[in-house]
Amino acid sequence: MTRPSTGGPSIVIAGGGSGGHIEPALAFADAVRALRPDARITALGTEKGLDTTLIPARGYPLELIPPVPLPRKPSADLLRLPGKVRSAVGRVREVLAGVDAQAVVGFGGYVALPAYLGARGRVPIVVHEANARAGLANKVGARFADIVAVAVPGSGLPGERVVGMPLRRSITALNRESLRPQARKFFGLPPHGPVLLVFGGSLGARTLNTAVAAALPELLRAGIAVLHAHGKGGEPAPPARGYLGLPYIERMDLAYAAADAVLCRAGATTVAEVSAVGLPAVYVPLPHGNGEQSLNARPVVAAGGGVLVDDADLTGERVVAELAPLLRDPLRLAEAGAAARSSGHADAADTLARMVLELVGATPEPATQVLPPWRDR
Repeated sequence: MTRPSTGGPSIVIAGGGSGGHIEPALAFADAVRALRPDARITALGTEKGLDTTLIPARGYPLELIPPVPLPRKPSADLLRLPGKVRSAVGRVREVLAGVDAQAVVGFGGYVALPAYLGARGRVPIVVHEANARAGLANKVGARFADIVAVAVPGSGLPGERVVGMPLRRSITALNRESLRPQARKFFGLPPHGPVLLVFGGSLGARTLNTAVAAALPELLRAGIAVLHAHGKGGEPAPPARGYLGLPYIERMDLAYAAADAVLCRAGATTVAEVSAVGLPAVYVPLPHGNGEQSLNARPVVAAGGGVLVDDADLTGERVVAELAPLLRDPLRLAEAGAAARSSGHADAADTLARMVLELVGATPEPATQVLPPWRDR
């Protein structure tokens, strides 16, 4: 099925829509470029979501296809779905032919489904599932994929191979200790003493915000500084010395370097990043959905790198009870951080890139090859 290359390997990635699909796709693309600087990477996406913002900013060409959102309930949109799928699949096939694609690598979401269907029988297909419970697109694609890679075991997909979550090099290569003084200065945090990092995603999390506000006086009295991303629509805690509230943290690498422990949700990317940098965490899964956030965090929790707290149980008192003793005990922090790091797969992007290059018959260039600059956010 593999075509001979007419230059560097040509690989199409499909992970548009949300940051949770786009970021691992771009981390994988970066890893392919590091191994084969002559590789030609083409991204599929739609005009909806973050595709047109994030993908070109990282230096990758974007080919737009018609969006195929999958209705959750019976509606008129469901009746129009077959026509939308046919249109999107046709566009995917045009792109594959135009770039002489040698493989399609999908990361789930509504861009991935037409990508898998368009590639079927034409080029090899690789599926990567980030969550503990696979989404519909990846369930379909895995039925005829050449490789099924997953971030955590137990996805239910046939033939799963656990590789971890592909992450940006600015995260996987982060040296928190050496960067700590710069990171603390960047945020205006105390140069010494423990720091708690709190974030709930780009929109924040009301439960986390409320609990942190209630816990803040006790945390500050214990000498614990707090760096809090409360979300664009969220409320920060009242101003206090040792507390910094921000709507959004652009430099998450510096935030991780400044912190000693984390209070956060349990999305697949969040769990992968926090564990990869070796930070112990209190994970508070979203209280809705199919429960995949709790499953995402279970491997790191089982390893001793974090604890799970139900959203309904997160109060100011619980924040203090879980985090204050940990943050005031350097030995416990070091042990929990090491356990978190050991549970992750910091080399996931490189591992997946090598698997795909081997699939298409493209040998990585020697390790002495000068790597291209990373184009992280």
